[in-house]
Amino acid sequence: MVNRLKLSSFGHFRPKDLNFGELKHCQTWVFHSFNRVLVIGSLLLLFLVAIGSGYFYNTNSFPQPIVLENAGDNRTNTNFSGECNLFVGNWVPDESYPLYNASECPFAEQGFSCLDNGRKDKEYLKWRWKPRNCEIPRFDVYVILEKLRGKRIVFVGDSLSRTQWESMICILMTGVEDKKSVYEVKGRKITRQIRHLQVRFSSFNFTVEFYRSIFLVQPGSPPKRSPKRIKKALMLDKLDDINKEWIHSDILVFNTGHWWTPTKLFELGWYFQIDGKMKLGMTINGAFNKALTTWHSWIENNINSDRTRVFFRTFEATHWSAGPREKCDVTRQPWSETNGKDKNAFSDMIIDTVKNVAIPVTLLHVTPMGAYRSDAHVGNWSDNPSVPDCSHYCLPGVPDMWNELLFTFLFSEQQYQIH
Repeated sequence: MVNRLKLSSFGHFRPKDLNFGELKHCQTWVFHSFNRVLVIGSLLLLFLVAIGSGYFYNTNSFPQPIVLENAGDNRTNTNFSGECNLFVGNWVPDESYPLYNASECPFAEQGFSCLDNGRKDKEYLKWRWKPRNCEIPRFDVYVILEKLRGKRIVFVGDSLSRTQWESMICILMTGVEDKKSVYEVKGRKITRQIRHLQVRFSSFNFTVEFYRSIFLVQPGSPPKRSPKRIKKALMLDKLDDINKEWIHSDILVFNTGHWWTPTKLFELGWYFQIDGKMKLGMTINGAFNKALTTWHSWIENNINSDRTRVFFRTFEATHWSAGPREKCDVTRQPWSETNGKDKNAFSDMIIDTVKNVAIPVTLLHVTPMGAYRSDAHVGNWSDNPSVPDCSHYCLPGVPDMWNELLFTFLFSEQQYQIH
């Protein structure tokens, strides 16, 4: 199990305004026979020594703040300057993982519990994300539980959001003695279609909630006299009608992306609408960008940043093999290279949107780190093994790391600067 939440310090040189004016009372031993040039040379030597000593002192006396550069500006960042981007790194073996046993967590959905569904190899559970120039702090689950006391945590998005929601509950339950004190408020079971799930940690008086909003914007009926192929209208200029339920939260985490595909939109009769008019020629990327603009406006007009900490997680890498018929080949080990999976147009649009929001929004740029994890998908180890799955991840697994990153931003003693 992981330990305390604290980041390492790094040496850092901060130039200070040094006064190299007159040296008063300088007691330099100079023979009268030396000429003036040698005197000047000696003084210059003293200046150089003073400067060198000051540099050495500063280098070893000031801790360096860990700076998280905006992930949108570091998509190809390979600097070794000592600055820390939590999302640039690699996976390393770690025997202290996994963080929990899915069989002992009633909120780990059966469809994501790969071991319970027959997966035999366990190597995929033993990996930890290691940023290039720093460490993600180990955390004490008891400390996190106390820090969450009285809070309301809300996840909004698609089924990948639900896996992060489940992961957080399972992680936190390892620190709760009375497991029955953690329960779904209305006694609802986790299903794929349910709109709202609310798990209460009664001993600590906080809730962890999930709202299913696969597009973030509002679905509805198409206008009258629309072509027959239009079954549903996705209103890109209106946020999902359950948005009022998200406002009064302390921690608010968004995601979207996996339903923005031709097979899940056009082939099912979903088309785009703006200002009550259908936009039949609009591309999916253009529609996605418009939906993000609507989300952007909603955040600025509805969220009180003094109360609510907002996060947006980028598109989660999938590992379907390319070809006329996609296949799902789950590997035994992570890929050694990203093979282009670290780039995604949806992620780029999310990054650009988040950068321009007037209130603080923290980006969880998980696309590059997920690109390596071809070993961590559900594959055929779901509750429906006849349908392979190279989109969702097993639990325990990659979503646990998303929550460790979330805890880092929320509770680390080290303050991050995102710019």
